[in-house]
Amino acid sequence: MSLSRFSLLYLGFCIVLAGLASILNEAFPDANLLVSKFWVMFIFMAGITYIAYVTADLGIKKDPEVGVMAIMASIGVKMFFSMAFVLIYSTKGQSMGLAFLLNFFSLYLLFSCFELYWLLRNLRHQNK
Repeated sequence: MSLSRFSLLYLGFCIVLAGLASILNEAFPDANLLVSKFWVMFIFMAGITYIAYVTADLGIKKDPEVGVMAIMASIGVKMFFSMAFVLIYSTKGQSMGLAFLLNFFSLYLLFSCFELYWLLRNLRHQNK
């Protein structure tokens, strides 16, 4: 799959996730489902996931035998930057409550699942 096709699908996925977050926030205004810096976290996770996908995709296309290592490296870099984000967020004095944990891990898992699905789909096409 080309990078432009993935970019369009990824943009659509991000719009759907942002829409769901907005709908949840509007449907339950008193519940505090989203943390105060949710959109910063959302943009960060979307950006780092896109960079990780591009890095892994370039590694797969450059040398298919080392493609799995490129995927693992991109996942590791993404995890490292995500942990750094949590560290910076916690040192800035923001409360690390249940809402933050749910917001962060749901975004991390949703973006990671989307990324891995398309990376594995690219690997499947190379095996044929």
